Amino acid sequence: MNNARDRKERATRLYRDPRAGKLLGVCAGVADYFGFDVTGTRIVTLISLVFFMPATLLVYFGLGILLPRREEVSHGRESLGEFDRELRRSPQATLSATRHRFRELDLRLQRMERYVTSPRFQLDREFRDLGGRGHE
Repeated sequence: MNNARDRKERATRLYRDPRAGKLLGVCAGVADYFGFDVTGTRIVTLISLVFFMPATLLVYFGLGILLPRREEVSHGRESLGEFDRELRRSPQATLSATRHRFRELDLRLQRMERYVTSPRFQLDREFRDLGGRGHE
């Protein structure tokens, strides 16, 4: 139980991504986590640097020190999947797409159940058994 909670916590933690980043990877990690465009995140950071230089520098370098690297966050998990990113970008659209997919699966299951419980299924099965006996 504790292991599952640890994995969930790692998947939902904020991180920095030095491989995709320019300086410490804070903007790249924040953009990936929230599903923002990296360039837009960097532009917002630069604008806030112009207007709020001491606070922005303090926050940026503080996050650079405190946030774990992306490799440490995704350890024990292949990678942050596309579903996770889409869920962060647009939870409503992701839920809608998932609901639609479950509806399609439910309809397919209903068709299969109707076929298996119909006389047609029994007739097809008897024909298949007759065809199998003819080759013996």
